[in-house]
Amino acid sequence: MTDSLLHTLVGVLLLVAVAMAVLLATRAEAPWAPAVAILRGAAQLAVISLVLSGIIRSPVLIAVALVVMFSVAVVTAARRLGTLRESALPVGVSMAIGIVVTGAVVFGTGAIELSPRYALAVGGIVIGNAMTIATISGRRFRELLVDQWDTVEGWLALGAPPRRATETLVRRAVSAALVPTVDQTKTTGLVTLPGAFVGAVFGGLSPLEAGRFQIVVLAAIATAGACTAVCLTRWLAPVTVRPTDGRR
Repeated sequence: MTDSLLHTLVGVLLLVAVAMAVLLATRAEAPWAPAVAILRGAAQLAVISLVLSGIIRSPVLIAVALVVMFSVAVVTAARRLGTLRESALPVGVSMAIGIVVTGAVVFGTGAIELSPRYALAVGGIVIGNAMTIATISGRRFRELLVDQWDTVEGWLALGAPPRRATETLVRRAVSAALVPTVDQTKTTGLVTLPGAFVGAVFGGLSPLEAGRFQIVVLAAIATAGACTAVCLTRWLAPVTVRPTDGRR
């Protein structure tokens, strides 16, 4: 066990060193960001591992854990889109819609058994991906709004409702946000072996059962992401004032 931890530490430190060296050589902004992120991630994984060992069979504590995950995800995505006060509500509601709809289908149809461990596993994966898609769709919409403001202003001058004036931007932002998810899903098994699949196999499931679990998870991610991106960008769509920095 000690040797494994030592080898893990050496491997991670070397990977971080390579990443920072490349970033420093190119004078990239925030070259220390990977090191800080990995250190934070390691600390958080250590804590959550200890916590999960005690709550994995408790539905109430699983629900609390999912609420904490969701709250942190909303705060993280909201801060990427603007102030917390401005963005928390649209991000939170949009993510909640995507996650609830997806969870209802996945567990309601019996595609995956509704049990504490599966609720936590699927919930954590879906929440994390919904957060990423909320960030990408929101940022992309606001970038497009700045770049295409003359066109939007022209529609408004012709009497178009604010939502109609940004309709094209909404579609483009949603499409851009879903590209990573679509590409990952299309190349699963050919280019990538998803963590859920590998973990399920290593956990003792047959490859067939692991594959069944993974395809449900991929469908859940795509559905939650689509719902989140559409809801969020449509919430942000009605704009009548020229943006100054990509935000309304």
